[in-house]
Amino acid sequence: MESIGKITSRTVVMPTNDIDTDQIIPARFLTTTSRDGLGQFVFNDLRRDSNGDDIADFVLNQPQAAGCAVLVGGKNFGCGSSREHAPWALLDYGFRAVISTEIADIFKNNSLKNGLIPVVVDAEIHQRLIANPGIEVTIDIETRTLTLEDGSAVEFPIDSFARFCLLHGIDQLGFIQQQLAAIESFEEQRSWTP
Repeated sequence: MESIGKITSRTVVMPTNDIDTDQIIPARFLTTTSRDGLGQFVFNDLRRDSNGDDIADFVLNQPQAAGCAVLVGGKNFGCGSSREHAPWALLDYGFRAVISTEIADIFKNNSLKNGLIPVVVDAEIHQRLIANPGIEVTIDIETRTLTLEDGSAVEFPIDSFARFCLLHGIDQLGFIQQQLAAIESFEEQRSWTP
């Protein structure tokens, strides 16, 4: 995993409440353990009709959505099943962060473990973002702040351990592996045998 300090991007807005993980990536695409290629199926049943053709007025199919790395979702984003494929698909599509007033806990944890930044903001900031799609924002992991286009900044909560891992480009296993010398020292010095 690469280290993540700041993300600066335009936003794309999907203000629908209760977007669940099956809407993010439908279950029929969960036939792989690889993250690669899942982005093509992100929001598949919302983006495409029954023939597989793009629905022109769906936000991700519009030209202004191209290159946006920050998705502003509605309340209770990522609810539903615990599939890790949901953040994988969003990342593979090109999103680096999701902003909402409420992000489902399991989705939030899966996102943090995979490098997708869940940013929870209050209703006022959320409304500003929804009313102004395409504005440029900066998400700073170090300072835990979201800075809007006008320069105003708000803090957002992020788990301290997850923040450490994101800033250092490691996952939980990588963190444990960094502790190998201390683990080996403990094992050599302990007076009991498991």
